[in-house]
Amino acid sequence: MAGIIVSIKDLVVLAQFDEGMPNINELIVVDNENKTELLVDHLEPGGVAFCLNIRTDRSLKKGTRVEKVGKGIEVPIGQKTVGRILNALGDPLDGLPPLTPEEAPRKDIMKLPPRSTNFTVGKAEILETGIKVIDFFTPFVKGRKIGVIGGAGVGKTVTTMELINNTARSSNSLSFFAGIGERIREGHELWDTLRENDLLKNTSMFFAQMNENPVQRSLIGISATAAAEYFRDEEKRDILFFADNMFRFVQARNELSTILDQVPNEGGYEPTIFSDVKVLQDRLSSNENGSITSVQTIYVPADDISDPAVQFIQHEMDSIIVLSRKVAEQGIRPAVDLNLTNSSLLTPEIVGERHYMLSVKVQALLQKYESLKGIIAIIGENELSPADRADYAKAKKLIANFTQNMNVMTKHNGVPGDYFTREETLKSIEEIVV
Repeated sequence: MAGIIVSIKDLVVLAQFDEGMPNINELIVVDNENKTELLVDHLEPGGVAFCLNIRTDRSLKKGTRVEKVGKGIEVPIGQKTVGRILNALGDPLDGLPPLTPEEAPRKDIMKLPPRSTNFTVGKAEILETGIKVIDFFTPFVKGRKIGVIGGAGVGKTVTTMELINNTARSSNSLSFFAGIGERIREGHELWDTLRENDLLKNTSMFFAQMNENPVQRSLIGISATAAAEYFRDEEKRDILFFADNMFRFVQARNELSTILDQVPNEGGYEPTIFSDVKVLQDRLSSNENGSITSVQTIYVPADDISDPAVQFIQHEMDSIIVLSRKVAEQGIRPAVDLNLTNSSLLTPEIVGERHYMLSVKVQALLQKYESLKGIIAIIGENELSPADRADYAKAKKLIANFTQNMNVMTKHNGVPGDYFTREETLKSIEEIVV
């Protein structure tokens, strides 16, 4: 059924339908030269559809006729998408021809997969990352979620690129990368890194850079997730899913909420932000067909880790890696705050008794180190008891031990990167604390 545009405000287009209202998340097409697509955000009484201008077409005019499409946003799926960079609508960003429906079937990005009814959790499988501090403090377990939290410039993207490089090489899994509102430079660097290391053949990339409109930035993570779900459910593959950055998803939703004149919640965010994040996180899960293991960076505005959006996303993670500006200023890479970093997966059942008991000793040493630093600042290290001096020295050795060079930075600084097996990591720690 047809409707008419009755109002245009920035990216929000109101279309009046006398009958045959479209569905939420359905596309409608404007009867103009560009055949502009609008996405129905919500409906209001009186036959009014609030729509979003996906491609920021500024040629729209009031009174123009619109038609229902009968479907939502669909992105290409399947093997032909591997090695490609696509936007939120499934259009190519790599200069190669678009994927035709004959080459790659398409999937509605908003369509949720059937709820799993007979999935049982098997024995935890640890994926080795080669990064000491991650393998020790936040074990990378198949089917679980890791959050990398930090402010601007502390190494979130570099850490993610290293994880992609190392895990994709050692794992038979298919990798997906969702660039949510990040710099195009970082997208190019990741592309080059994957190409140089012959990893593009097992990687699919979805990217919406920070200068894209908020509609596409809010959709890019959903599009990448929908494509990953296909491989998990239909091809029964294990997926490594990397998202950089989840806070940008929140920001994009917030921008849309503002232009839709929605009243924000108590934290100043859009009223449905927590449910929007929850729905996306629930889709990044495992079932009886396969697994999705995700690594998600989370930007911390003004280095304020107590931000309500950061806190909520953090609670969806099984493990949290906190990157600190204070640690980065000391020249430690990766700049992990060892006292704030934590994981619910660091248990004897998952990592084994040896690893778990070592972690208990290390965490106790690091906590003592923090308390001793304040004392040393007042009275000096020489005034400590012999036992305290020994523990302080051990903690300093541990911190140095967790520092390593990144493989993905070799082309920038000329320093070869390090890769440590989990066994090598445990042995190096035992030499210090045992």
